[in-house]
Amino acid sequence: MSLALAALVSAALQESAPASPPPLALVGARLHTLAGPEIASGILVVDGGVIAHVGPLDSTPIPAGAVIRDVSGMVLVPGFVDTHSHIGEVEGGDGSSPIQPAVRVLDSIDVRDPSFQRAQAGGITTVNIMPGSGHLLSGQTIYVKLREGRTIEECAIRTKDGAIAGGMKMANGTNSRRDPPFPGTRAKSAALVRERFIAAQEYARKRQDPDPEKRPARDLALEALGECLSGARIVHHHTHRHDDILTVLRLREEFDLRVVLHHVSDAWKVADEIARAGVPSSLIMIDSPGGKLEALDLSFDSARALHEAGGKLCFHTDDGITDSRLFLRSAALAVRAGLPRDVALAALTLEPARMLDLGERVGSLEVGKDADFVLLSGDPFSVYTEVRETWVEGRKVFDRASPADRLMAVGGPGAGSRFLSDCCGGDGEVQ
Repeated sequence: MSLALAALVSAALQESAPASPPPLALVGARLHTLAGPEIASGILVVDGGVIAHVGPLDSTPIPAGAVIRDVSGMVLVPGFVDTHSHIGEVEGGDGSSPIQPAVRVLDSIDVRDPSFQRAQAGGITTVNIMPGSGHLLSGQTIYVKLREGRTIEECAIRTKDGAIAGGMKMANGTNSRRDPPFPGTRAKSAALVRERFIAAQEYARKRQDPDPEKRPARDLALEALGECLSGARIVHHHTHRHDDILTVLRLREEFDLRVVLHHVSDAWKVADEIARAGVPSSLIMIDSPGGKLEALDLSFDSARALHEAGGKLCFHTDDGITDSRLFLRSAALAVRAGLPRDVALAALTLEPARMLDLGERVGSLEVGKDADFVLLSGDPFSVYTEVRETWVEGRKVFDRASPADRLMAVGGPGAGSRFLSDCCGGDGEVQ
């Protein structure tokens, strides 16, 4: 091919390639950046899926050619990060054993399930999808961006080496206590966990044997436990009662695990111990009694108590225990019990991002971070405030002004599925 012909082909290819969308400047909203003081009237510029500029109205540049949108009167916050959810009809381990680290929820998530859309309607942009808590260890979790994806791979967050990011789900207390082979007591539960982690330590040591003939065959379960032991995989640990919480802290110290405590209904009883251990907590805020006996002493005071003790905290939905659309209310309930407002907002955004090792990408409105943000109609902690729009990586994934999206936000016929068949009066459109 001649140089002239090659140049013509190159020019034609460039002309046929889809043009990148111009920068978008959102102007006039009250900004909660989580990286500095609140900005009463500011500008957020999005370019190429990331934040290009953010700051006050009178000193933040708007690139030439940018689409300018006036969002005065709205409140703009980082996208919410949910550290504990079960959207996508996820499944984990079965009844064959109480510890199943080889199980991956990656293999059981339906990204087209409407629970994804309902989470978007709640302002959630990043989520840790986990199996249930009926096992001592029920499988590997997955960190997901709530993009408009057709497959879980399109939504999965990846680590720098390209691997799918996620943690490990563990639990103690009453959930995992049942007939053999499951444990019948709390002490037996802890003993089984110790046995498996010790086995993983031995496996890792033997796999390093210089003689290939002496190395054990690959064991996917022990490999996954080894990732927890090395710190590559965070343990997300369901625990409620104060003594169960202390058992988790004990195991964490014995095996040098990276742990996030989940639920921690009795956190207010052992807040000093949790803070002293340097272990973060992800709390659930349930506004009605019931559920399980070990959560009998659940209190809205836990968040304040952890904060005052110096502990790190965030909130989660445990969807469907708490509806993803009501995630803001979790923080509002903690504010009502005395948690400072700035701490509560960080507990929906930056703190949970850090608990998933994603703080460099999401959780605050800073230049270079993913353009994940939410437009609210008013004060984040007002019962009257609505999520108006949710954006992931510079793309709008929820718009309350859209009838289909509004249906997902408020519920009603059709909100339980993406499609209505002709037999039900639908036309195949998203409902």
